[in-house]
Amino acid sequence: MAANSGAAGVFHAPVTINGRALVSWPHQVGAVPPQAHRRQERPADRMLDAPSAGDGGGACQVVTGLGGVGKTQLAAGLAHRLWHAGKVDLLVWVSATSRPAVVTAYAQAATDVTGAEDADPEQAVSRFLGWLATTTRRWLVVLDDVDDPTDLRGLWPPRSGAGRTVVTTRRVDSALTAGRQHITVDVFTPEESTDYLTGKLGGEPGRLEQAADLADDLGHLPLALAQAAAYILDRRAMTCAGYRRRLADRRRQLGALAPGVLPDDHPHAVAVTWSLSIERVDTLPPAGLTRPVLELVALLDPNGIPAEVLTAPAVLDHLAVRTGEPVEADDVTDALDNLARLSLATLDEGTGVVRAHRLLQRVVRESEEAVDFEQATARAVAVATALLTVWPEVERDREHAQALRDNTIALHTTTGSLLWSTAGGGHPVLFEAGHSFGRTGQVLAAGRYFQTLYDTATVQLGAEHPDTLSARAYLAAWLGRAGDELGAVSALGELLADALRVLGPDDSTTLMIRGHLAFFRSYAGDPAGVASTSEELLADAVRVWGPDDPTTLTIRLNLAGSRGEAGDVAGALSAHEELLADALRVLDPDDPLMLAIRVNTAAWIGETGDAAGAAATFEELRTEFLRVLGPDHPDTLAARQALATWRGEAGDAAGAVSAFEELLGDLLRVLGPDHPNTLTTRGSLANWHGRAGDAAGAAAAYGELLVDVRRVFGPDHQNTLSARNNLAAWRGEAGDVVGAMSAHEELLADVLRVLGPDQWLTLAVRERLAIWRGRVGDAAGAAAAYEELVVDRLRVFGPDHPDTLVARALLADWRGLAGDAAGAASAYDELLADALRVLGPDHPYTPIFSAKRARWRAAAARPGP
Repeated sequence: MAANSGAAGVFHAPVTINGRALVSWPHQVGAVPPQAHRRQERPADRMLDAPSAGDGGGACQVVTGLGGVGKTQLAAGLAHRLWHAGKVDLLVWVSATSRPAVVTAYAQAATDVTGAEDADPEQAVSRFLGWLATTTRRWLVVLDDVDDPTDLRGLWPPRSGAGRTVVTTRRVDSALTAGRQHITVDVFTPEESTDYLTGKLGGEPGRLEQAADLADDLGHLPLALAQAAAYILDRRAMTCAGYRRRLADRRRQLGALAPGVLPDDHPHAVAVTWSLSIERVDTLPPAGLTRPVLELVALLDPNGIPAEVLTAPAVLDHLAVRTGEPVEADDVTDALDNLARLSLATLDEGTGVVRAHRLLQRVVRESEEAVDFEQATARAVAVATALLTVWPEVERDREHAQALRDNTIALHTTTGSLLWSTAGGGHPVLFEAGHSFGRTGQVLAAGRYFQTLYDTATVQLGAEHPDTLSARAYLAAWLGRAGDELGAVSALGELLADALRVLGPDDSTTLMIRGHLAFFRSYAGDPAGVASTSEELLADAVRVWGPDDPTTLTIRLNLAGSRGEAGDVAGALSAHEELLADALRVLDPDDPLMLAIRVNTAAWIGETGDAAGAAATFEELRTEFLRVLGPDHPDTLAARQALATWRGEAGDAAGAVSAFEELLGDLLRVLGPDHPNTLTTRGSLANWHGRAGDAAGAAAAYGELLVDVRRVFGPDHQNTLSARNNLAAWRGEAGDVVGAMSAHEELLADVLRVLGPDQWLTLAVRERLAIWRGRVGDAAGAAAAYEELVVDRLRVFGPDHPDTLVARALLADWRGLAGDAAGAASAYDELLADALRVLGPDHPYTPIFSAKRARWRAAAARPGP
């Protein structure tokens, strides 16, 4: 077509040629939005620049995404690039928010390119579309912000080798995307957000304080970032940090944080950008349900909501009351599809996870502030109950468990006091989330969570409410599990006094506190006292709950263990075997408590001297743990740790090293380098390296471990002191006896100061010092030190404790080495009789004691020293 040719195209009805001046090329119809200041180059730009023609010839690209992600800017960027590069002859920009708007723009374009005016706009549309189909002119038609797919019925530009079409829309209906190149636009990446704010505010670097955090707060939404930057620039002293403070202030609505004049010709502030879509989505079938579903989505975690939560019975019941109509799970699924169709949410069909932008959620919540308290409470409780309903008893899927915790925290944050009442306390899901942290191995996170929950409960319910006391108990217990056992004992002791005064001795919370206290007291050096306390607790639990209650069974499990810790190893195994028989009758075989009972029973099999039997039992248990809990569950990893230990104790030190090396890799991946179990496993690996013959390697490994343990727990923590003990011990075994002795002397002063004289670690350090004295040639000094040690072990642990028996054996040895072979033989006579009575003939200690007795008898019979 010549540059000055006249009217062209197919004439479907009489037209009037009014003698209009013919257009000059290139020609533009409609105003293309200007490029935003500091606009970011994005991957979608490259996709627009390299269109895919698809099945029908000319390219048609449909750009979709949430309002505010920059779809219009992307299309405008393409239009500007093509126009300024001279690659387009006709550029038509249509603000396609309605069908009349598209018809009007097409009619104007038809008049411009054909020189003819039609009285009927629909005829002009046909003329324009016909011209696009036949012209050799290069054209680009942009249909910006299409709101309803039906608005484009009969108005789609033709597929033509000469031109291309770009549509921007929040809708993802198949009527728009099928057969066309679909480009989904997401929010900025963190790098793009930071670059944008730096460009906007970089002239005044002080304003950039906490810029990356602000980008996170705004969910990296380009529109929100642009308006925040303008708001900051409009105020002399405002910074990103200051804007964050205002954004976090729940008394301010989002609309109050928009600048007075919107930047880059934005038509709306963020707070109203989505209003049309929210209004429209509720008209889609099932009519009147999608908005209430969106209100529920607005209470939860923007990064991922399990769809099963939104279809749980408690939510369906709430929605039925809210809408006045019965609601089924399929209705909610349809509502979620509606939200996805209008880009108000995304639904991952593979994972069943719903996501929504955090600012959109805030807009929805703020629009609901007029809802009465009763309705808001009902909504919050319905969602909380739904979360609790879908929470699995066994958390095999770590990501799913994390999603449930994140959604519980988000719900608590957005609903505030609605999940608390003086009559009902805190909703149970708030406590379940904290326990879930601990069950999945995040014991430090569990402690932090319950600290927050306890603080909140104190404000909402008062310091003496049963749920406040429970939160306080769980805080102490999880901090104890995280390594602060002595702190847990102190906190639980104080709490028990309050619980007895407020709740009474038979209250379930009081009994729970007593159980935790008995458990952690075992770390404080009083095993006999723990066993006695546990027996009293068990009697009360049986009276209050009955013998078959899971809590009663748990108390029996702890009591059986405390008996063993007090020295009655055979009694501990017998008690575990009796408990196992009862648990098999009461519990499901795959119940976590059942697995815990089986694990402890296997451990006491080993403690009675049958290391090979313990290893074989743990081998069987590993298979069960893998089946029930999965490979990454903390209990599965702990079972593998026990299996590795008993393999080593059964004589396969090299196998233990290999197993611990493999386990350590998994612990680092699952729990992280600073988790107590990871650090413990590093110590076990170092220990078995030493027992396999590499004492120097063990010392080196403990030296590295001590640095990390001191960093994580602090210098006076029991774990740090224990690591120092093991490091000094392996230094001595590697040949540096003098250095080891000096290190243990320094350590003894610290453990006496921190732990006291009767704690097991203090006694262990004293035993090592006695050994080093003998190793440097002072056998008499070693014997004297052991004599004092035996007295204290008898007092602390009792005469039948294995540690007491071992101390008596070493005392006899050092007496013999100091020249009193007859006294050593006599001591072994008494010791062997006690070992046969306490441990039995099959325990590994018993034949050792027998052999040593024979050795010292022979030595005593020889003349001379």
